[in-house]
Amino acid sequence: MRFLRQSITGLFFLSLACGLLAYAGQLVFGAIEARFGSEQPTRPQRERVFAVNVVTIDLQDIAPDLQAFGRIDSRRRLELRMPVSGRVIELSDRFEEGGSVAKGDVLVRLDPANARATLAEAEADLQDAHAEAREAERALGLAREELQAAMEQAELRQRAYERQNDLRERGVGTEATVETAEIAAAQARQAVISRRQALSQSEARIDQSATRQARATIAVESAERDVADTTVVAGFSGTLQEVQLVEGRLISANEKLADLIDPRSLEVSFRVSTAQYARLLGANGALLALPVTVNLDAADSDLMTSGQISRDSGAAGEGQSGRLIFARLSTSPGFKPGDFVSVSVKEPMVNAVARVPSAALGADGTVLALGDDNRLERLAVELVRRQGDDILIRGVGIAGRDIVAARTPVLGTGIRVRPLRMKNEALQAIEPEMIELSEEQRARLVAFVEGNTRMPAEAKARVLGQLTQAKVPATVVNRIESRMGG
Repeated sequence: MRFLRQSITGLFFLSLACGLLAYAGQLVFGAIEARFGSEQPTRPQRERVFAVNVVTIDLQDIAPDLQAFGRIDSRRRLELRMPVSGRVIELSDRFEEGGSVAKGDVLVRLDPANARATLAEAEADLQDAHAEAREAERALGLAREELQAAMEQAELRQRAYERQNDLRERGVGTEATVETAEIAAAQARQAVISRRQALSQSEARIDQSATRQARATIAVESAERDVADTTVVAGFSGTLQEVQLVEGRLISANEKLADLIDPRSLEVSFRVSTAQYARLLGANGALLALPVTVNLDAADSDLMTSGQISRDSGAAGEGQSGRLIFARLSTSPGFKPGDFVSVSVKEPMVNAVARVPSAALGADGTVLALGDDNRLERLAVELVRRQGDDILIRGVGIAGRDIVAARTPVLGTGIRVRPLRMKNEALQAIEPEMIELSEEQRARLVAFVEGNTRMPAEAKARVLGQLTQAKVPATVVNRIESRMGG
């Protein structure tokens, strides 16, 4: 009996569990059917309208600015070197790094004792040469007189020989007498030849004395230059750099003492690409004398000066590309040789171009222009120059059109926008555009910001403060509307 009672109880609980499972399945099925069978309310879709900054294309003639970096240097630079060796006995008070000297100032003086001794020896040798020249002149005069006497003696001997010969022909004289007279005449002629040889030697001595005088004169002049070279004088007014000398130092010949630089004859050298160089050439292929502006970025202020292109390098340079250009500076207060500066060259005028922000040009060489119903369309343009954050463009049919100043990935052809027109002076630096809101639009924006739980408290207070103003920045309105979905 107990087995039957337990079996009946188990069947009862099993039937109860099956009934409960069936009831639960019916409830789940009904809920799913009710979920999928009910219609959800749909929100009407609205077209998104983006607020964009636009600029009006104004074609005009513009002289582009070529930007480059260069180095300041002086057109007059002199290395001060001592031609002779010696010990420094005197230095100018201004002979120091950065010292300013005037033309004709004595900068360095060496001990001139050795140079003056050499000069004295050269002058003594010159005096000896003069004395020898005078002696040679006297000897030449005596040689001429001796030659004249020998010639007269030879003439007398010749007449005596002829007379003895005439007496022998008449039978009065003898052969011995004639022979003696002939020998005497021959000896007289030999004496004339000897005197002529002596005269020639005297004349040669005159030439040798003249050569010796010339050599002695050259030695004296060289010694005088050595004495003068013991003093270094400033050839022009300028500033000393790289000074490497102290008083009392023993220096060798041709040793560098310092550099003398003229700070009033400065120029800037800068390198440009070959394409940029071609734009600086005239119709005849010569480099144009274009104006340049040089700027030195200092710590608290900028030093600026102007100049003019003067020449270019004769060669590109080993391992270099482009061209090296030199420009003379007019006035250059504050500039020093070696300064690294930025250079702006005013290029020749470019006709019929528009200056717009560089962000307006896409990678495909097009700009987005406003069309009918403020919808965007693409216009192909030609990039003429880049001018910092701006560009110069030209194209067919772009004159007077409004284009987007700053393209973003969400903008494209056919998208409707709300144009925010920029002023011409805002092309270089875009200022925040301010717009007025209606009371309904202001309340809607304020409600959205107050209901945003993810916005930090400080940011929420700042945005609410902006929304309470009479004019609100367009960027703030666009950002809130984009998050609201409209």
